[in-house]
Amino acid sequence: MTDLIVRKMNFAFEDYDVPFLWNEENPAFSSMANAVSFLAIGFEKMIVKMILQTKSLITDAAVAEEADAFMRQEGQHSTAHRQHVRGLIRSYPGLQQTLDEVIGEFDRLTAETPLNYRLAYTADLEATFTSVFKLMLDNEATLFQPGDDRVASLFIWHFVEEVEHRSSALIIFDSVVGSDLYRMRMAPSIFRHVLKVVRIACAGFNEHVPLEDRKVDALAMFGSYRNKQHLRRLLPRLQPQNSGPMLRAFDDLPLGEQLIALKGIIRSQLPKHNPATETLPALADVWFRRYEAGYDVSHWYTADSVGSEAKQ
Repeated sequence: MTDLIVRKMNFAFEDYDVPFLWNEENPAFSSMANAVSFLAIGFEKMIVKMILQTKSLITDAAVAEEADAFMRQEGQHSTAHRQHVRGLIRSYPGLQQTLDEVIGEFDRLTAETPLNYRLAYTADLEATFTSVFKLMLDNEATLFQPGDDRVASLFIWHFVEEVEHRSSALIIFDSVVGSDLYRMRMAPSIFRHVLKVVRIACAGFNEHVPLEDRKVDALAMFGSYRNKQHLRRLLPRLQPQNSGPMLRAFDDLPLGEQLIALKGIIRSQLPKHNPATETLPALADVWFRRYEAGYDVSHWYTADSVGSEAKQ
């Protein structure tokens, strides 16, 4: 029996405008998280199609059940992120083009790459999430709490569920493909594609969201872009693009915690990686307990039943 629970959430993005700068204290994190929403829609659409194609190849009943629950959780994530992005598009219609480009990148993967590659893609990327999201959730007081409660609650829910199904993609990959060597060989192209998609989203933000609304150059999260901008400043004939301050989402987070997350990302790509042994964010356990107790986790910081506890 799988331990995964499929939770249907409503974050009320239709109730009032969805701000691009949803955490005014950290514009770079606001932009990066928005890019995650765009990525999630395309990636999770690919996952659903991939699992449907994979079902006939899974011979173990327990793995089949895990795959089904994993697919349904990811489907719920995609639905919620579509609601978030739809709210952004209402304010910035040009972002529809950006969303179409992002989805198109994953649609091409589905159409043009073998199933084994997409299974490796999902396993490799999902394997990094526990370390990355632990860094974020361990710093929720600065990354999430100061922001729009709907957007913050969306990401907290998504990230704790990624922790919950942290082993699912590798379980499915090992059952169908079962080659750590193949997964490692595909990793460079997989992460190049991930960065390409995130860059498409960030370039779209720079193009379609006025600087006064985003307060940051959305492409500043890419080291190659920052270096290019710095070089332009040094060469008289070249002018750097004036797309806003070059801020980064994690600049104020403890360096030691960032290095631990980086080590976890590297470890996640090695042979015999077992996500079940990873150190988990404490907030995930709190979230699951509150959900089971009936708290309104879709309003993590503002619901009467959890508002005071969430700040303790």
